Amino acid sequence: MSEEQPLLRPAAEHIDPDYESAVILDFEPNSPDNPRNWPDAFKWSVVLMLACMAFAVTFTCISIVPIANQIVADLDNGEPSSAGSTLLVTIWEFGEAGGPLLIAPLSEVFGRYPVMNVANIIFIAATLSAALCQSTTLFIACRALTGFAVAVNVLNPAIIGDMFAPEQRGSAMSLIMCAPLIGGTIGPVVSGLIAELVGWRVVVLIGAALAVACEVLFLTCFRETYKLAILRRRIQKLGKGSAQHRHGLEMVVKSVSRPFAVLFGSGVLSALSLFGSVSFSYFYVLSVSLPGILQDVYHFTPSETGTAFIFLIGIGSFVSIAICHTTIDRISMYLRGSPNNPNLPEYSLPILIIAGFTMPFVMSAYGWIAQYRLSVWILLTAAAALNATTLLVLIPLSAYVVDAGGLYSASAMTGVIVTRCLMGTFLPLTTAPLVDNLGYGWGCTIFGALSLLLAPIPLLVLRYGEKWRQRSEYTRKSEDQE
Repeated sequence: MSEEQPLLRPAAEHIDPDYESAVILDFEPNSPDNPRNWPDAFKWSVVLMLACMAFAVTFTCISIVPIANQIVADLDNGEPSSAGSTLLVTIWEFGEAGGPLLIAPLSEVFGRYPVMNVANIIFIAATLSAALCQSTTLFIACRALTGFAVAVNVLNPAIIGDMFAPEQRGSAMSLIMCAPLIGGTIGPVVSGLIAELVGWRVVVLIGAALAVACEVLFLTCFRETYKLAILRRRIQKLGKGSAQHRHGLEMVVKSVSRPFAVLFGSGVLSALSLFGSVSFSYFYVLSVSLPGILQDVYHFTPSETGTAFIFLIGIGSFVSIAICHTTIDRISMYLRGSPNNPNLPEYSLPILIIAGFTMPFVMSAYGWIAQYRLSVWILLTAAAALNATTLLVLIPLSAYVVDAGGLYSASAMTGVIVTRCLMGTFLPLTTAPLVDNLGYGWGCTIFGALSLLLAPIPLLVLRYGEKWRQRSEYTRKSEDQE
């Protein structure tokens, strides 16, 4: 099955002519409608818009971390709960696990532009509701809805794939991560200080205001990037298609089911999804444990705890971004050799492999440093290293999924994101019981052992992935690998 054909294609007797024509029709050489042919300045302006929204989203998500205990205590009349505080932080990921199941496939039916804007508006509404709520339960529900509506985390890799050739995606993928990292760095610092001065509700309102500003940019400046959506509109302008898809509902239903077909139909994606989801969940293990360590053991105030996250998210993240930006594309081109050779997705995995085998030791070190109450600077250095290692897993993994998924990269990313978000929601809930029963040292060592058990997966994919991908109709060679 060609990657140019739709996955889960409609039955022959029910084929929508618009849908079929859009698959058959293609861009002319050097067509200005083709996002790959857009001026570099405009393509990077689109990347900047995506980065701005990612900044706002990450600010809204991470700014809650150092003040979660304060929010729960305020909403529950001075009775904080460790489980409630943890869920307040991680429930975002539970919502984000459901969002991609609609956002990604709907973007492949209606295009990136309408789906992105509708999701952004829902995100803004849910954030404003969270700022006004009067109970922890309602706040958690609003946080779950904001996670559900985060479109940029789902569509950013796919939009980059729409606009950039494979050998350019590594740089774009790395650079687009910078803005959310800045948001994740600034968020805790600002939230800790503002929460002390004027209260936590102002922190949430700031996140909503940032999202509103970004949505104005999307409504006015963003252009459709998805190939099939552009071609379908061209067909309609030529008068060869109906104004609406006659089988739109059927297409949506099949598109919503596509991520499950991609995830369970490709052993390579399933294995890498499991590996990536465990690595990703360690960021939230770190996020829910570090504030307690800093405030209970090192007697930090909330504002000082927020400032400490500069080490956790800022320094560690920018180091990992710099590594990915300077190495992924170069390693890929080196492994490819001649430009006449196929550009395999597996060529983006070496950095991920190194990070995968580093993760168990960094995770264990973080726990034992906290256990023995070593210098806070050593603790923060270990936290930064753990965060950097997590990103050195996630960035190459995203590049791999985009390349392997081809035209339907958004649905391919969905399989990874769903498992990642579910793991990020529930695995951190085991942190408190492990620490209470075993201490930070052995508790984090158990997390490290789990990571070590999964570390060989990307190494095996690098060695055998090209062969394994051919067993699934969803990850066979795309046009970029030919």
